[in-house]
Amino acid sequence: MGFLAPWALAGLAAVTLPVWLHLLRKHKTTPLPFSSLMFFERRTQSSIKHRRLQYLLLLALRAAVLALLALAFARPFLQSRSGAWAAGGRKLMVLAIDQSFSMRQGDRLERAKREAMQVASQLRPEDKLEVLAFGSQVQVLGDSPASIQTIEPTDTRSSYVELARSLRTIAQSGAQSAGMPVEAHLFSDMQKSSLPANFADLRLPDGVRLVAHPAASTRVANFAVESVRAPRRVYGSGKANVQATIAGYGTAQARRRVSLELNGREIESKDVEVPAGGRATAEFQLTDVPFGLNRGEIRIDSGDTLPQDDRFYFSIERAEARHVLFVHEVRSERDVLYFQTALEAAAESAFALDAVPAEQTANLELQKYAFVVLSDVSALPASFEAALASYVRGGGSLLVALGRQSALRGRVPVFDEGVIGVRYFARDADRFQTAAWLDSGHPSMHDAERWDDVKFYQAVRINPGKARVAARLGDDTPLLLDKQLGEGRVLVFSSTFDNVSNDFPLHASFVPFVEHTANYLARQEEGPANYTVGSYLDLRQAREKGAAVEVLDPKGGRALTLEEATRAQNMPLSISGFYDVKRFNGRHELVAVNPDRHESDLDTIPAETLALWQNTAQGQRDAASGGEVAEPKPVEFWWYFLMAVLALAIAESLLGNRHLTVDKEAV
Repeated sequence: MGFLAPWALAGLAAVTLPVWLHLLRKHKTTPLPFSSLMFFERRTQSSIKHRRLQYLLLLALRAAVLALLALAFARPFLQSRSGAWAAGGRKLMVLAIDQSFSMRQGDRLERAKREAMQVASQLRPEDKLEVLAFGSQVQVLGDSPASIQTIEPTDTRSSYVELARSLRTIAQSGAQSAGMPVEAHLFSDMQKSSLPANFADLRLPDGVRLVAHPAASTRVANFAVESVRAPRRVYGSGKANVQATIAGYGTAQARRRVSLELNGREIESKDVEVPAGGRATAEFQLTDVPFGLNRGEIRIDSGDTLPQDDRFYFSIERAEARHVLFVHEVRSERDVLYFQTALEAAAESAFALDAVPAEQTANLELQKYAFVVLSDVSALPASFEAALASYVRGGGSLLVALGRQSALRGRVPVFDEGVIGVRYFARDADRFQTAAWLDSGHPSMHDAERWDDVKFYQAVRINPGKARVAARLGDDTPLLLDKQLGEGRVLVFSSTFDNVSNDFPLHASFVPFVEHTANYLARQEEGPANYTVGSYLDLRQAREKGAAVEVLDPKGGRALTLEEATRAQNMPLSISGFYDVKRFNGRHELVAVNPDRHESDLDTIPAETLALWQNTAQGQRDAASGGEVAEPKPVEFWWYFLMAVLALAIAESLLGNRHLTVDKEAV
């Protein structure tokens, strides 16, 4: 035992204080008046009685309180070897096997599993075993060595951060409560790309010793199809440009054969020269993409030992242009012209505009339209308005542009909010208004910074209610509102598209606005052309619940349970290949998923970095060599003394109340 603050032991001198109180303090006798002492015999009075120790138990309690208080301030400690690896002590052996994509190279995973079985065979009867498999996440397989053989390679990216987090949890929960140190054996290819940006995330807690079993000692050269750029959809002629990037990791200069396949049939091949450790691109022109969903693939003849990254999946859909219903007033043609021109210029023939006067909408079949636009309409047939409300609540989308004609109705169709009034800015102090605030997070506002010069001369002020306001004018008038109704969407633009109430159609920002709004309303929001294993696929928005989304994984099985199909907002993409997605609004998609190409770089962790990771646990030495001796760690126990002080102080107070009364002893 030692003391971290030995100078505090000087406080033990205070123990003399209760001794003085009980023994050495001066005895005083209160004098009493008396008439005469002449008849009393003179004699000497003994003072021994007044030097006796009184109240011995109270004295002991007081002395103990002061002594323990001094010891507590001296901070006593014991040398602990809780992190020591004595040969006879119990321990928890953790076997962590890497099952990430890079472990597919050669026989890495099989080698790792054989070594794990050999380590498990050395387990002593008093030890415990826990088997982990990890990639992007850690999976607990149980406490049986037989579970090692069930581990299969995955398409995920390895994460040493997740492994370190799991080891910290194991050490702080089960192993710590059982008083056992953790001996973690890591079986991995020690891929450098799996290290985190912040090395502190790899920290191991005290009581954990990491033993590395590398499945690869040096970097292995590897070619891979790093990325593919291709349009998600093509319209009209069906032409598509496909660009593939071929990367070499630790490779010498070489010529590689690159092939483009569509629906399992090779379309074209060409040779590219890949520089040493560099990249090369190959471009293909698809002139006749079949209608519907198509499975595309880029392949190379790498000849290396990791052929799984020699292919890259992509999907491409050829479809007819989707029709958009544009309802307008008979005498208004400029809004049709501006909107149609912007739609055709932006969406590459993705949409075909059907312009219909409001009086001719009674018998239209709305289900065939991607979305509906009401452009400053003063009146609608009752049957059409009822059908439009049903169309939106069933999953359709509506864009309403408000002007002087629509303001006469007093309310916005389907939106179900009243019109407050029309603002004519030219008649007020300001000649015009500008968009003072834009919600850049809204899909229609991707190029929001280019609205600065748009001038608004007139706007219809409406009650936003529970709608999301995506844009406001300088006088706080809502300019763009978005509202969810049932499974559908209603977007309200409080001005017009005819270049009368504003000059918006004359600005470059009008075309991107129409494009992004059309994609949003048609539920063709921009997303990644190709997904990475481990990412998430959005299935619906938070409020779009109830209708089922059907998803088939690359193996042909259902990827969602019945509850997830009706409630889940997203789902993880865990394997590479094509996911077949059928959404509730009738949209059918083919989602291409590829392994993270960080896994294709087979460079290994430097030895000094690995040793530094192994030594992050406090109080450990020689972890890499499997040493059996650990650095002693001081364990303080001063707070035990403080608890004893508290208990003795209470006892002293109770006993003192009994004894400290007026001494009535005769003089």
